[in-house]
Amino acid sequence: MPALSSSTVPAVLAKLAPLDPRDTADLRAYLARVPDPRSRRGRWYPLACLLTICACAVVSGARTIEEITEWGQRAPDALLEAIGVRPHPLRRRRSPAACTIDRVLCHIDPHALDTTVCAHLADRHRTTTENTPNGDKDTRPAHQAIAVDGKALKGSARTDQPHRHLLSALTHHLPATLAQSEVGAKTNETHFLPLLQGLDLAGHVITCDAPHTVQDHLKRLVEDKKAHYVAVVKTNQPTPHAQISALPWDAVPPAHTRSEKGHGRRESRSIKVMGIADSLGGICFPHAGLALRIHRRRQQAGQKQTRRTVFAVTGLDAHQATPAQLAALVRGHGAIENSNHHIRDVTFGEDASTVHTGGAPRAMAALRNLAIGVLKVAGAVNIAKTTRAIRDLPEHALPFFGIGHEPDLSGT
Repeated sequence: MPALSSSTVPAVLAKLAPLDPRDTADLRAYLARVPDPRSRRGRWYPLACLLTICACAVVSGARTIEEITEWGQRAPDALLEAIGVRPHPLRRRRSPAACTIDRVLCHIDPHALDTTVCAHLADRHRTTTENTPNGDKDTRPAHQAIAVDGKALKGSARTDQPHRHLLSALTHHLPATLAQSEVGAKTNETHFLPLLQGLDLAGHVITCDAPHTVQDHLKRLVEDKKAHYVAVVKTNQPTPHAQISALPWDAVPPAHTRSEKGHGRRESRSIKVMGIADSLGGICFPHAGLALRIHRRRQQAGQKQTRRTVFAVTGLDAHQATPAQLAALVRGHGAIENSNHHIRDVTFGEDASTVHTGGAPRAMAALRNLAIGVLKVAGAVNIAKTTRAIRDLPEHALPFFGIGHEPDLSGT
């Protein structure tokens, strides 16, 4: 007969950083800033309370509005009271119905919700990174890195409307969304600077892929925000791409190489770094200090080896970042796809979601960002396994948002 477990807390939750609600910012204080779209007459649940229930349900793995409702129905009365649900004297109301949650998410100001969620995540991320060393000393970036990337909400498309498209700014280390806005699918590059406008970026490194490599934006980023950048350059910028690819790369040895094996494949990445001297003509790119050539080889089990070469440019100088740190910045930008977008699609079913009315698609995306952010900051490695553990023990959702809860043991 197997031995009894010494703790009722699942192993995946026991591995996370200890969460003391007294030391964690209370999410409800941030959500109180979101304007309530409902009429004062007939309100029973405060807006911050409704949104907190949604946040707790999503961090427990809820994918749809129906599953959010079911989480509230399963939660014990003491748990709902800790969130802020006031008990009805005649027991006619206990937790919000699906129609209530649906109406709120459809009519809420999604920009205000995104702003408050990102402010909460930014504060949590700042507190955690100030108290925790950041990775390996040799490859740790010398600056805090933020990736700017877009994502389509494919399930929000209808015959009379295209799918929604969101542009986000996420931290590389312990990925957390610092800013998010809704943009057009083909015009997201014009929202690059407005997205970052409210962030303090002095000394930070902004990484972006080719669609956002716009010279005027990066120039203003350096001059106005006092930030650095690492930008991938492809043929959509024909002049810089031709100039960088024509540099004498064959005469330059690899400055850093890293090989890895796992998940049924072998990968090798090498980076070459070349200084750009203005006295020798430079390149047609603002504040460019170094040109980068990243070569990747990938061997998937049972398949042919693939090779890919990417060029990039950065405003950092050679004394500000080592080749290993530059390689980590380039790779860290690509990792955002796996550490946020892939989780939203696979674990939280974002692409399969059919929510499409009003601000609901963006509101649900903000709640997913919130769930991923607080779990990553707490040290979760496997988000799917962690959400399943919280789903089985709903009281464990509250500490992630700075809400204290003392279970009632009188009936045990």
